Amino acid sequence: MLSKDIKALILDVDGTLTSGNKPVVSNSIKNWILNSKKHFYIYLCSNNPSKKRIKLIAEELDLEFTYSGGKPSKRKLKKVLDRIPYSSKEIAIIGDRIFTDILVGNRLGMYTILVDSVDSYGKRVERNNFQSIERYIAKIITGDFS
Repeated sequence: MLSKDIKALILDVDGTLTSGNKPVVSNSIKNWILNSKKHFYIYLCSNNPSKKRIKLIAEELDLEFTYSGGKPSKRKLKKVLDRIPYSSKEIAIIGDRIFTDILVGNRLGMYTILVDSVDSYGKRVERNNFQSIERYIAKIITGDFS
C-alpha cells in the first residue's frame, strides 16, 4: 500500500478485525494494527449500532472510531474523511463486505481492499455464506466470471 501512496486506512470492525460475536481482537491483528500505525493514519468505521462495543475495541487499539456507519451510504463516511488529513485517493478502506465496505469506498474514490472474514481467534473463516453470496452477485453484476 505504501507504493500506492496510501497514507490512511479506514478499517471495518465486525468480520474484518473481530468476529461478529465477540468484541475481542486477536493478538495477531493487534500486532498488525500496531505495526501499521507506524506507517498509516488508522480509523475504525463500523456499521454496528453498539457504541459501547465499537468504543471498547477502539480504545483497546487506541484508534478513533465511528459506529452506526450506515455503509454503503456516503453520509457518515464523508464526515470521517473530513477528519482525516488526506485526500480520498490517499485513503484505503479495508473490509469484509462487498456491498457495504467496498461499495462505499468505490463511491468515494478510495482504494478498496476486500478481506476474508475472521473468527474470534483472528483466523480466516473458511466458509462465509454472506461473502459467498456477495461475491456471486458481484460477478453477475460485473460479468466477471474469470
